[in-house]
Amino acid sequence: MLKINEIYYSIQGESSKAGLPTVFVRLTYCNLRCSYCDTEYAFYDGTDMAIDSIIDEVRKYNCKLVEITGGEPLVQSESLQLMKRLCDEGFNVMLETGGSLPIKDIDHRVMIILDLKCPSSKMMKKNLYENIDFIKPNDEIKFVIGTLDDYQWAKEIIVKYNLANKCTVLFSVVFGQLEPAKLVEWILHDKLMVRFQLQMHKIIWEPTTKGV
Repeated sequence: MLKINEIYYSIQGESSKAGLPTVFVRLTYCNLRCSYCDTEYAFYDGTDMAIDSIIDEVRKYNCKLVEITGGEPLVQSESLQLMKRLCDEGFNVMLETGGSLPIKDIDHRVMIILDLKCPSSKMMKKNLYENIDFIKPNDEIKFVIGTLDDYQWAKEIIVKYNLANKCTVLFSVVFGQLEPAKLVEWILHDKLMVRFQLQMHKIIWEPTTKGV
């Protein structure tokens, strides 16, 4: 059994697959409390569902791209079995994880989007850097930038762990805190080989809208 906050069909708002139709499975619970969190409603609220029932619900949308998100999905160890089952069923599975819990046991077919927490998140000390050893070329590492200090720190981490040669690196802004144009300016000035992204769903819909 897994506690599920919501299952919904929308477009992928972030990552290199932004814009693609996706079924989102949002799991309840999170072990982090980021200063800019936009999904606090997933901390506790949810419904207990068996893995078979979750997969049945996902099938209804007739969409092969599925993202497991949260909260923090890896808080519930059964999420590993859910991802494996979805892969076995022929779905293209993505996982969005906050980077504080181990990813080494995740099915190799899952595309991992690993969020390394910057200083302004107030959760930087929770980053589990050993996870970088298990990142695959088709995975992505994300930095959510809220300040110049965040940006400078992210640059240092990219060099320290040779991230640009491991996988795609994503930079996005803390929504409403840093102007996108300013982050783009920094990236271009420093000639960083990172992928800038916006949270597309917050542009299409009102930023606090759920289920999109």
